[in-house]
Amino acid sequence: MLAAAAALSASRPRSGAAAPQQQPAPPAWNAEEVFSDLLAGNRRFTSGQRVTPRSRPEDFRTLAHGQFPQAVVVSCSDSRVPPEILFDVGVGDLFVVRVAGNVIAGTGVALKGSIEYAVAELRVPLILVLGHTGCGAVKAAMQHIQDNDPLPGSINGLVDLIKPGVAKSKGLPGDPLDNAIRQNVESGVETLCGLDPILAPRIKDGRLKVAGGVYDLATGAVTPIRH
Repeated sequence: MLAAAAALSASRPRSGAAAPQQQPAPPAWNAEEVFSDLLAGNRRFTSGQRVTPRSRPEDFRTLAHGQFPQAVVVSCSDSRVPPEILFDVGVGDLFVVRVAGNVIAGTGVALKGSIEYAVAELRVPLILVLGHTGCGAVKAAMQHIQDNDPLPGSINGLVDLIKPGVAKSKGLPGDPLDNAIRQNVESGVETLCGLDPILAPRIKDGRLKVAGGVYDLATGAVTPIRH
């Protein structure tokens, strides 16, 4: 992915050059290769060998003419989960959609429409739903189920969207919070896989892949699930 993106960036006009009259077609990214490259970038991150691609001012200038992201990452809004850093990618590589608890089911048109835009208009071949250890939104949902008490403002509605995943994880062996976080990711993947009219048909004919993963706040490693 790094080499392909670098070659694509080099082909874009430099600052001061005339903008092309017609945008080039997005590259035909391969979902499996993109997912493999993201995991390779995460390994560089965890080993302290980041290459921090496409982070110079000139990289931003060339991308002003258009974007060609290779993946959509739906991640938690948590300040400790920056997708571009933990996957060691640069500007223009990821189309990031962030919401507390990386919730998808029951969310409004803004979130789902953002994902659909990346797939339909930017031809992104991969969607990654990324949860993380110690997720406060999932913790709140678990506590909310136990105490059966209302939470203030829109927080109550947010945790209500996470509660079905928490309920599915109940009774599984292992740590209850880890199980709920994983199930919340899997629920997000399932929701996206059934989302018509844009995502589901593309998944069925192989043009789109939806995967899940959990990011470990302590180690920095991403563990794939549902891939």
